[in-house]
Amino acid sequence: MIPHNLSLQNLEPPQTSQQRLLVIGEVLWDVFENGAFLGGAPLNFAAHARRLGHQAILVSAVGADERGRLAKQQIASLGLNPDFIAETAQYPTGTAAIEIDGDGQPRFVIHRPAAYDAIEFDDAVASRIGDWGPTWVYFGTLFPSQAAGRGALRRLVERFPAVPRFYDINIRPGFDSPSVIRELMELADVVKLNESEAEVVSRIAGLPSGHRRFCAAGCERFGWQAVCVTLGAQGCAILAGGEYAESGGCAVEVSDTVGAGDAFAAAFVHGLAQRWHPARIASFANRVGALVASRPGAIPEWSIDEVTALGSCSRDEEKHSA
Repeated sequence: MIPHNLSLQNLEPPQTSQQRLLVIGEVLWDVFENGAFLGGAPLNFAAHARRLGHQAILVSAVGADERGRLAKQQIASLGLNPDFIAETAQYPTGTAAIEIDGDGQPRFVIHRPAAYDAIEFDDAVASRIGDWGPTWVYFGTLFPSQAAGRGALRRLVERFPAVPRFYDINIRPGFDSPSVIRELMELADVVKLNESEAEVVSRIAGLPSGHRRFCAAGCERFGWQAVCVTLGAQGCAILAGGEYAESGGCAVEVSDTVGAGDAFAAAFVHGLAQRWHPARIASFANRVGALVASRPGAIPEWSIDEVTALGSCSRDEEKHSA
């Protein structure tokens, strides 16, 4: 078993808190009725983390096709380094057909195999990334839902065993094997998931219901140092460093929620890196997620000033305790 290495007390102090995020996983096009938009949870996370002042390297792959060419162009335009986005003729660039329901919630149809299934993490790539010095590793469930992806993720984690690992569960229908999810939870130091995913995890791992009890039991069972359950418009619940907090959601007019959870995840890591109290992390992440949900697309333009301008959210009543 690869040991857990995160200690919240040992994160870099606030004055040097710019993080170097090593992100592995899918790059794909979200295909809506009105067009296609570049996305994939890892890419979204990396782009939003950069908006928060952090560095990110995205390890992924696109096809030797027009969508792949455009993807690399757009990744560069987001200020992310495209050098670790491989090109493969084996599979086409990934796509996900998305329908938005009346509440702004997405339904996904993900086409596999896709180019990101051909990601390789070899010694040459690892050496270059090692020179850069990552401070976090990020992964989700979709990419490692296939055996090849899990192998690449394992090689990455084994190469950087001392780097804390952030798992955004992001379950997608058809790519939700209980054994895979359990394996990934055992790898993680920090976990983020939504309320419906928490119900799935409760069944898989036998964890109790109730946000506080679920978080505490997950930390005890899997060795997590922090966990967050997002609750949509109702906000979120966070347990970090033994302290628990809940924060109410922000009332915004939702355009679509694609990418909002990834923005929230980036804000969650940001708050942990700043060593904020969980209540402050929860409040800040709620605002970032709400701002992104209020705009179309997974990676809309936004700024910290706009997050601050949201002010006190209408349901921003915080509960916290040790």
